Amino acid sequence: MEQQFQIFFDKIKIEMDMQTTTITNSLLQKIEEKLQPIIEENKNLKEKIEVLENKINKLENYKKKNNLLLFRLEETEKSSLDLFNTVKEIMKNDLDILVNDSDIQNIYRIGNRNKDKSRPLLISFTNYWKKVEILKNKKRLKDVYIVEDYPKTVLEKRKLLQEQLKEERAKGKVYIYKIKTHRKNAYDLMRDRSNSNSSLPSINKTN
Repeated sequence: MEQQFQIFFDKIKIEMDMQTTTITNSLLQKIEEKLQPIIEENKNLKEKIEVLENKINKLENYKKKNNLLLFRLEETEKSSLDLFNTVKEIMKNDLDILVNDSDIQNIYRIGNRNKDKSRPLLISFTNYWKKVEILKNKKRLKDVYIVEDYPKTVLEKRKLLQEQLKEERAKGKVYIYKIKTHRKNAYDLMRDRSNSNSSLPSINKTN
């Protein structure tokens, strides 16, 4: 008799487990059906955001493509005109590059004034090739140094990679990283320009 009861209870337990599993699966399926449109919408939103971020980055990169940042220039200027003349003098004396008034669109200090440190100088050129020419010769600068004005996203990636590189070097490993910035370097641009000029058809003078 006791054995029959045990079989009966085991049978009931199995049926209850099966019902529980069936109900659970049914609920999960309903939840998944309701969540699927939300998941799909979220995926589409992420893709749209990524597209917009790429567009913003390209626009920012285009906006900054004619810019250079100049560091370590003492803040002794009285006006923007003083800055303008100082920069022209540096380019002429250190790089032997003539910068005309029409080559510079804007020039100003970045950030709040700091008595202990000179603020960087942003130089926006009207002539992109003038910027490239300066970058190509920047190693000849004496008391100041120049870098490209990259977008914030590129700077953040560089900072992250520098930290990773530092960790790898501490482990005795060295890696070379390259960040895509949608810009060619100065040497590539000068070479491309040279090649395009050399490919032009020659003109023979006739008497």
